[in-house]
Formats: sequence, C-alpha cells, structure tokens
Amino acid sequence: MMQARMKHPVMVVPDALKLLQSLGALTHQGLPEKLLELVHLRASQINGCSVCVDMHPKIARKAGETDERLFTVAAWRDTPYFTEAERSALALTEAMTRLSDRADPVPDEIWDDAAKHYDETELANLLLAISAINVWNRLNVAVRQPVGAWKG
Repeated sequence: MMQARMKHPVMVVPDALKLLQSLGALTHQGLPEKLLELVHLRASQINGCSVCVDMHPKIARKAGETDERLFTVAAWRDTPYFTEAERSALALTEAMTRLSDRADPVPDEIWDDAAKHYDETELANLLLAISAINVWNRLNVAVRQPVGAWKG
C-alpha cells in the first residue's frame, strides 16, 4: 500500500480544510450533484488522483448516478450517455485541467458552448468546482495520499 509522504496539508493547516470544504459546499448550491461528481471524476482521472477516482464515483452513486455513465466518463465524447450540457461541462473540465496542453488553454469554442448551457452563476460555480477539484487532486498526488485513508 502506498504511504503518504507527510500528513495531508489540510490536516497540517486546518483552515485550508475549512476553506476547501466551504468552496465545495458553495458550488453544490448552484449545480446538480451528479454533474459536479462527473466533473470531479473527470478531472481526477486526468490528474491521476487515485483518492478522488476512488471516492467520487461512490458519492455519485449515492446521488443516483449510473455505473454506465461513471464507467464511460473518460470516453464521454464517444458515448451516448451524456447531455449536451454535461458534455460542455466535461469539455471545460478537461480544458481547465490541462492548461499547458494547448496555446489557448480554454478556447472560445469550449467557453461559448458552456456559456450556452449555464447562466453566469452556474458557470461561475462550475469554474470554482473545477478549480477546487484540481486543488484536491494536486495536494493528494503531491503527498501520495493513500486511497481509503479518509473514510467517512
């Protein structure tokens, strides 16, 4: 089993835990939980965050998400299971997570498509949710947080 390099930063700096939990709760007020969990899972897959790839499908299932969609989220472009709004959120998630992969990290095409499906408040919550999961992913990967270390 993987050993953590150190105690998780949010346990070392407790205000960071409160801040990230607060940010997560805030984004849940403006977007459906199933959408947020798909976004969390997709970013976590890209970032190789085993903790989040393990955790977010479990949360999504509790919210009523199907295995069919969870199993295919990494190939969302090639499956019929996602709505156009979900596809736009997943495209935005990928763009914001892979910032260095292209000259224009979040191209107008991806932005405009997301803006077609989400109003300003929803889009703001989506941007914050994508940013927050990327913070969690980066912290977990950096310290090699073991899967299952946090049960709850």
